[in-house]
Amino acid sequence: MGYSPQKIKNDFPIFTDSDLVYLDNAATSQKPQSVLDAVYSMYKEANANVHRALYSLGSEATERFENSRKKVANFIGADSKEIIFTSGTTESINLLARSLGNTLKPGDEILISEMEHHSNIVPWQMAAQRTGATLKYLSITDTGELDLTNPENYFTSNTKIVSLTHMSNVLGTINPIKYLAKLAHDVGAILIVDGAQGASHIPVNIKELDCDFYAFSGHKMLGPTGIGVLWGKTELLEEMEPFMGGGEMINTVTMESSTWNDIPYKFEAGTPNFAQAVGLGAAIDYLENIGMNEIADHENTLTQYAMNKLNNVDGLRIHGSAKDRGGVISFNVDGIHPHDLAQFLNEDNIAIRVGHHCAQPLLKKLGETATARMSFYIYNDESDVDKFCTSLEAIKSYF
Repeated sequence: MGYSPQKIKNDFPIFTDSDLVYLDNAATSQKPQSVLDAVYSMYKEANANVHRALYSLGSEATERFENSRKKVANFIGADSKEIIFTSGTTESINLLARSLGNTLKPGDEILISEMEHHSNIVPWQMAAQRTGATLKYLSITDTGELDLTNPENYFTSNTKIVSLTHMSNVLGTINPIKYLAKLAHDVGAILIVDGAQGASHIPVNIKELDCDFYAFSGHKMLGPTGIGVLWGKTELLEEMEPFMGGGEMINTVTMESSTWNDIPYKFEAGTPNFAQAVGLGAAIDYLENIGMNEIADHENTLTQYAMNKLNNVDGLRIHGSAKDRGGVISFNVDGIHPHDLAQFLNEDNIAIRVGHHCAQPLLKKLGETATARMSFYIYNDESDVDKFCTSLEAIKSYF
């Protein structure tokens, strides 16, 4: 029967007996029943602290938790010992900014870009202030792509850390990670990828990308909130000092000093969000049952459909026209503030995101203080875009 968003939507309780048009998937996705069941089952049938109990319930909890780690590893083509569970992409990048950042010194350079989310800006600002390193920004073109015309101006012998988004949460731009990895490695730098918008929507194989670290969040890919992933190359993780101290991440503790556990546990201090991790595993099962290539193709087709319709709306300006892009469209409508637009759309039960999207430097570059943003996922189809456009025309007429 092929790809059927309407059939998929039946698996999501929030859409039951509802005319909700949900177009804020770049912020968070909805959850299928199978994910909700997995979290509930964990608490109902296997609620015990993982790794520590010798009794059967604890063993069951640990088995489910570690099985989810294997699912995550397979999902991105990694080894399970390289998978660190965090609370989300934000914590993952902060972990790196602390652990890797402590190796920086004055004269070293950190390279990010003008299109980054605050979660991939602020931690590096803090690291630079703490260590005396210099933070540099890779500029973007008028089409919303990284300006790689003269990469030698950015990738230098002083560059130690490069941290870039896989896909912009404002422009939808998909960055050429494999090429960026080569640029970084050619000058002896490491490449960190903010994959919050990447892993959710397009196939990711970290060996093919050749990055050094990759971070993403469960709640943007059908999973629960409070669970995220940091993948890193084994040799780099083994060299790094841990981000937090506490239980589980230690090998031995004396009154004077401590030694660390093996990876990945060295970076997982305290009781992990084990139920949420199991929920993420169920979300990965759901996505893989559809196929990430199929998901990417569907979103690409839907995005082109939406772009064609929006380009015919008088006074509407779309931000970003990258050739390689995902299912995110940011725009402004002349004479209508984005917040007013969102409130009126809400009257028709249409949910979009408005504001600066945690990307204030990018919006300043675009000359905007706020934009409206629609973002798609597996359960959206052309009818959602049509309803949005019908509502938009009515709002324009009102204003």
